[in-house]
Amino acid sequence: MQYFVVMIDYGRRGREAVVDPEVTRREVVSRIASGEYQNISFIHEIAENSVEDVTEAILTEAALPQIPPEDVDLQAIRLDHARDVRKHEKA
Repeated sequence: MQYFVVMIDYGRRGREAVVDPEVTRREVVSRIASGEYQNISFIHEIAENSVEDVTEAILTEAALPQIPPEDVDLQAIRLDHARDVRKHEKA
């Protein structure tokens, strides 16, 4: 079994540990990026009999811009690559 513990610090009001075995790493990242989780003290990944502090990795991942798949123009990428190949063949 694997799950994440997200510790949220509310300052003078205390702390809350969000523990839901059904929430995946992707969902934790999504909740941080959307602002649902703020003021995070730490994030631990519990897997079998081990605990790993993944706070920095997940916060870094959540800060990366998400590019929707429909915004990626694969045809343009292919055409650019073909042009570059032709250009270097002539040299």
